[in-house]
Amino acid sequence: MFIDIEGLALNYIVEGEGSPAVILHGWGCHIETVMSIVNILKERYKVYCIDLPGFGKSDKPKDVLGSFDYARIVKKFLESMDVKKAVFIGHSFGGKLSIIFGSKYPECVEKIVLIDSAGLIPKRGIKYYFKVYSFKTLRFIYKHLFFWIKDDKRMEKFYKKFGSDDYKNSDGIMRRILVKVVNEDLKPILKDIKVPTLLIWGDKDDATPLYMAKIMEKEIEDSGLVILEGTGHYSYLEDYSKFTAVIKSFLF
Repeated sequence: MFIDIEGLALNYIVEGEGSPAVILHGWGCHIETVMSIVNILKERYKVYCIDLPGFGKSDKPKDVLGSFDYARIVKKFLESMDVKKAVFIGHSFGGKLSIIFGSKYPECVEKIVLIDSAGLIPKRGIKYYFKVYSFKTLRFIYKHLFFWIKDDKRMEKFYKKFGSDDYKNSDGIMRRILVKVVNEDLKPILKDIKVPTLLIWGDKDDATPLYMAKIMEKEIEDSGLVILEGTGHYSYLEDYSKFTAVIKSFLF
């Protein structure tokens, strides 16, 4: 199904009966990526799940959005569905949006589940800055040395060769949005979350490492952390049976 929010056609599903629950997928993902979570919750909840702008079947944004803009769009979607208060479950970038809801729109949130959530800026040591400056140097070389290749094709070739996985898989407006959202630090607003919050994390997560979960647990007053051993950034898929047991214990 589709709905128009701020001039964007957003694809969404609604499944199950009961109290509202909202599931928000991660960057580069879509509804199908989190259907395994939808299938758990629809036993007890009326589950709302959307393709965030620029992902799945939803329209790409016309302007560069930040995480707070995405949260505002989700809020308008829920208002259109007449959802006043819900449980929020967010994976990665969807977790970041759930953090914003918990702090900025607390009246809309019953409980929160953060799964390998984004929201904190990573620790950046010498290796990080060496990589950044190397990237910028190589970009300069590509832009000015390979002058016989059309500029847009030349730079696209560069980004596909040297960019991060998310950067390689993004283009146009979504690439510019990615640059914006990855540099937003939500640590200062974690303390504003007052609802019960469950953090579920893979101990092998290299996209949002486990130390981030421990910071969030410390900053969020009413929170607890469950670590799924041997799993990575998609811990909920990699140990689905344990994930199911944990989330049911918290929400059912």
